[in-house]
Amino acid sequence: MNLSNLFRIAWRALNKNKMRAFLTMLGIIIGVASVIAMLAIGEGSKRSIEKQISEMGANMIMIMPYDNKAVGGVRMSASNVQTLKISDYQDICNKAKYVGAASPYVSSGGQFIYQNKNYPASISGVSPSYLEIRQLKIKSGYMFTDSDVKRYNKVCVIGKTIADNLFTNGENPVGKIIRFNSIPFQIIGVLESKGYNSMGMDQDEIVLAPYTAVQKRILAIDYLHGVFCSAETEDLAPKAVESITQILAKNHNISNPDDYDFEIRSQEELSSMLTSTSDMMTILLACVAGISLLVGGIGIMNIMYVSVTERIKEIGLRMSVGARERDILVQFLIESVLISITGGLIGVIFGFLSSYGVKLFAGWPVFIEAGSVVLSFVVCSAIGIFFGWYPARKAAGLDPIEALRYE
Repeated sequence: MNLSNLFRIAWRALNKNKMRAFLTMLGIIIGVASVIAMLAIGEGSKRSIEKQISEMGANMIMIMPYDNKAVGGVRMSASNVQTLKISDYQDICNKAKYVGAASPYVSSGGQFIYQNKNYPASISGVSPSYLEIRQLKIKSGYMFTDSDVKRYNKVCVIGKTIADNLFTNGENPVGKIIRFNSIPFQIIGVLESKGYNSMGMDQDEIVLAPYTAVQKRILAIDYLHGVFCSAETEDLAPKAVESITQILAKNHNISNPDDYDFEIRSQEELSSMLTSTSDMMTILLACVAGISLLVGGIGIMNIMYVSVTERIKEIGLRMSVGARERDILVQFLIESVLISITGGLIGVIFGFLSSYGVKLFAGWPVFIEAGSVVLSFVVCSAIGIFFGWYPARKAAGLDPIEALRYE
């Protein structure tokens, strides 16, 4: 018997029990839709994290002081460790390989005051290169210059959150004088909004000023709280970290890495950590969704057993008029594969709809990869063959005479 005839027989058999066939498909539909939706949510989260890290500066490198002489198991906070000096920053600028830009960093917390309004935030002392390193842009006004840094000028650039909270009447902040605690700073620029990052931090709650002004006029210190750098390219970040490490180890006369009084972190490390966590969650979600596919496969096996039992006489009659074992086997396999593939196609549609439903109503980032659709489809086809094989084999192995006698 040719294959087209077997397809027609299988299709007619499924049409006789439409509701039963649909309920059997339901497990496959839910499984495929769940797998596609879970993988879309996982991939969307991963891409969102990568995008936000890229916006922060994908090739950014952070150098922070580190207290390697903890007393009683307690370490000092980075702001109180005095191991990073201006000379370290200068050597990084002049000697470090693969470093495109560098900026010192000091910060202090307090209240920003304008007329009768105030807002608690930190002021960050940096150099003009900080904008390039953090990929920040000026929306209005301008960035302070190296000349402002040399003269300890009390000027600053503010983020949107600071501007919205201090200038509630919609007035232009540029040119206005605000006070940080009791020290006046003139606003010379406003940064473009960047919103919240993947860790829920408001990137617009930022005030930048010349690091010398913050060092001398606010903190009265001669050391740095950190140094921010950017590698020439993202791929060169590990080499840049190695070069910076060698320079700082030499400056601080430290040969044993365990004794380093500084720590260096790159965005590549952060990206790798976050994406690996995201990948793990995606795999976990996909496995949970895959269980419903397995349950759907068991449903196919169950219903095919029922179908074989109901049609024993039909099988015996067909075998008595010349149908071979192979024909019976292929017919029942076709039925199980038709159930799984049809369920798979409907599941793909529901997977797309549920993914975009999550994006629309929950606001979660989603991204459907073609690979996840193909994988789901291949798996549901394999399930149809795997779980349909044993019932089909049982049907093909029936004795025609015994089958015809079956009541």
